[in-house]
Amino acid sequence: MTAHKRISFQSVRDEVKRRIESRIWPQGSLLPTETQLAEEFNCARATVNRALRELADQGVVERKRKSGTRVKKEPSKHAKLEFSLTRQVVENQNATYRYALVERNVVTSPGWLASQLSVAPNARVLHVICMHYADNRPFQLEERWINLDTVPEVEEADLSDNGPHEWLLNAAPFTDAEVAFCAVSADSRLAEFMGTTAGTSMIQLERTTWKDEKPLTFARMTHHPGFYIRTKY
Repeated sequence: MTAHKRISFQSVRDEVKRRIESRIWPQGSLLPTETQLAEEFNCARATVNRALRELADQGVVERKRKSGTRVKKEPSKHAKLEFSLTRQVVENQNATYRYALVERNVVTSPGWLASQLSVAPNARVLHVICMHYADNRPFQLEERWINLDTVPEVEEADLSDNGPHEWLLNAAPFTDAEVAFCAVSADSRLAEFMGTTAGTSMIQLERTTWKDEKPLTFARMTHHPGFYIRTKY
């Protein structure tokens, strides 16, 4: 077995970018696979993955699951959205953070979730509902489904003191993600959790994540009325 060099993802990123800018890989062309690039650079595939993710964030390449990485025909700037821990967001507002685990159950994946995560309809998933507070006021309701085929150890994990997002970032960090935002009108259940009245408008974020192309989680986070999101270019 050949030992991998201690090559940084920045070096891989910069070399891939150089080849794109010098037209070795012209616009619209399909890049070699992560495995092929890892063999060429004699490094771990995870190093290549991170390098390509940064180039995708910069708008240089576009990545599609099961279709590979392609040089963008029209390189563009992307908004940068940071996935900060809710704890950090609250504390950055000089508020006291509190977390509460409401419910956790191992269930069989419902049809809509099987479609969302691309898992079998009878896949076992951990369903978690938890609340995040700022100065004892409802800040965010988090509802999350975790694919136990990808991260089986979470079934026995203690989530009573720290949320599932914090646990996953330490034990099984995601490599790819898709995010959607929408405005929702609170129903009676959501209004009760968030300490407001039915019909109140709120921002809801849905995030699907993968770990090395394996479906990891689907999470739905609903924020308190008045919450806003800021991005960087």
